[in-house]
Amino acid sequence: MSAATASSGALLVTGAAGFIGSRFVSLHGSGRPLISVDEKRHVGARPEHAGIDFGTVVDRDDLPQWLADTKPALAGIVHLGACTDTTELDVAYLTRVNLEYTKTLWQHAAVQRIPFVYASSAATYGDGALGYDDADELTPRLRPLNPYGESKLQFDVWALGEERAGRTPPAWSAFRFFNVYGPGERHKGKMASVVLHAFDQIRAGGEVTLFRSHRPGVADGEQKRDFVFVDDVADVLEFALTKPLARGVYNLGTGTARTFLDLVRATVAALGAPERIRFVDTPEAIRERYQYFTEARMDRLRAAGWTRPFSSLEDGVARYVAWLRER
Repeated sequence: MSAATASSGALLVTGAAGFIGSRFVSLHGSGRPLISVDEKRHVGARPEHAGIDFGTVVDRDDLPQWLADTKPALAGIVHLGACTDTTELDVAYLTRVNLEYTKTLWQHAAVQRIPFVYASSAATYGDGALGYDDADELTPRLRPLNPYGESKLQFDVWALGEERAGRTPPAWSAFRFFNVYGPGERHKGKMASVVLHAFDQIRAGGEVTLFRSHRPGVADGEQKRDFVFVDDVADVLEFALTKPLARGVYNLGTGTARTFLDLVRATVAALGAPERIRFVDTPEAIRERYQYFTEARMDRLRAAGWTRPFSSLEDGVARYVAWLRER
């Protein structure tokens, strides 16, 4: 039995009301004691939360003091809570929420000797000039394109430094999420996936809008990302926790880049709708920081024991659209 499952303690999940967090709790939270951390007003309040048992709910701002006062027995921590807005420019806010808060939870896991799994981001790779290799030695050389990506990279670098100093949880793993889509993201608004925006635009009888390419040699709609279905992400997080993965930062995508046109066409096909696509200029505020290609190198996670195939783009989108149509 693994270190995580051997403990009779509760699993603590931050960001439990969010996109990936709520899906993780929905798919893997039942049958175990659970502590869900987020803004209390959001937990259970969103339509996609229907039927989810969040267990004990703790407000994210109260968590550090709650841990100190309550001293709960924990089986592990899955830390998914963060500001994930790639357009956020308030560095002080990102430092507090994405860096310092994560340090606090890491240190708690190290002292309590429990596994720690946390969310990094593919935004750490910036424009991809150094590739998408999750090797430790490349991490300090990465150059994100925005403050959000920088905040995520700073923690990865800090974690590797703590490891060199011998101050780690007994098992720890980080995941650089690529472009995640699937059930539970509607509350993200403009930051939700193109699948959801396309679904809404098609259902409203309008055209699907995509960003025009502003880079020579890349046609409109041919910008490529590594799109990964949220259920696959949740399954990998559970694998990392219960195996548990001993240590390291891992990519979490499919390993295959696809175009935004592929994504929209999969959505159109799932809805049985006519294809109507209009291209608009990428907003100038993000144009220089816009990623034109991402593709996770997945060798490291595969070598660590994850052997299951990831959902194809067409299958993941079809499952997501079916879920949306039921709402």
